[in-house]
Amino acid sequence: MKIFIAGASGAIGSQLVPQLVARGHEVVGTTRSAAKTGALRALGAEPAIVDALDPDSVAGAVARAEPDVVVHQLTALSGPLNSRNAKRAVAETNRLRTEGTDHLLAAARAVGVKKFVAQSNALWMERASGPAADEEVRLEPDPPADAREGVAALRYLERAVTSITWADGIAIRYGSFYGPGTGIEVAPGAVMAEQIRKRKLPVVGGGGGVTSLVHIADAASATVAAIERGKPGIYHVADDEPAQVREWLPALARALGAKPPRRVPAWRVRLVAGPAAVDMMTRAPGISSEKAKRELGWTPQYPSWRTGFRTGLG
Repeated sequence: MKIFIAGASGAIGSQLVPQLVARGHEVVGTTRSAAKTGALRALGAEPAIVDALDPDSVAGAVARAEPDVVVHQLTALSGPLNSRNAKRAVAETNRLRTEGTDHLLAAARAVGVKKFVAQSNALWMERASGPAADEEVRLEPDPPADAREGVAALRYLERAVTSITWADGIAIRYGSFYGPGTGIEVAPGAVMAEQIRKRKLPVVGGGGGVTSLVHIADAASATVAAIERGKPGIYHVADDEPAQVREWLPALARALGAKPPRRVPAWRVRLVAGPAAVDMMTRAPGISSEKAKRELGWTPQYPSWRTGFRTGLG
């Protein structure tokens, strides 16, 4: 098939492009930066410079590519994030998940695309759902105030994509990424890894929030399976071992050669980082990926973060 990947130069796109090319697909990958076109060619994609928030730019790129499948992996969350630019990056990501989704859907419909696959995430599953939510569980209906716009953007994307009738619309709720290109890796300058080494990422409160993790290569292979075999709807993609923050974060610190994370009271983190950060560390559920395994025939290379942290961070 011919596959158009919006956001091909990001962490998952950089893994997804070569996996698709290796399976015989033709890939057109978008980037906002001319400086990244060489890297996309090296991965095997034909690069296209696109402003995803400009409907004419998107429509023109999709029309020129004439793809069978459009894959929406657009965020503004790659690269170093700090207190100065994090809010801006989140706001732009929310626009990419709303306006950007609309632009891509309109362009895809205009050229007769057969399948549309989009990135969602599992950070905001309904808090009352239990430790491993399946695809029937909704996104949290009452998130903290500082997460409402982000959760609303995810909800908008999922509804927009899975309600289309002119193509198969699939939304993938990924677990938390780790591995090359994600910031949780051994490469010099990896943002989250450096925070852990400097003990700036603590266990908040009791650390009872549950996280489902997924190696970035496994996230990409599940996306390939969804492109080739997925049916309309939502799929969860993560490893087989949802774990509480107080368990996996110290293990990650050990894998990175860092000291154990500090433990900080929830009230103190709420004052500095806001209620959403506390909520994720103390109340979040994990997810189950049994549907992806059953319907897509997907098997993760790293079924547990325990193995992934030891051998998959490089």
